Amino acid sequence: MDILLDNLPILIPFIVVQVAFGLIALIHVLRHPYYRFGNKIMWAFVVMLVNIFGPIIYFVFGRGEDQ
Repeated sequence: MDILLDNLPILIPFIVVQVAFGLIALIHVLRHPYYRFGNKIMWAFVVMLVNIFGPIIYFVFGRGEDQ
């Protein structure tokens, strides 16, 4: 437990970035109806359950063109 408390100042920026990136991706999933493949429910699960890589995967592979 002491190791976590000692490294907390280093971990806080990473946690903030992860939460912010996840929320941005989730908001985008919920507002846009077009995806390259998959559906809204699948991408919401990917974004929320795969931590930092879920939003990256969504923005690279899942985000469709606005029509």
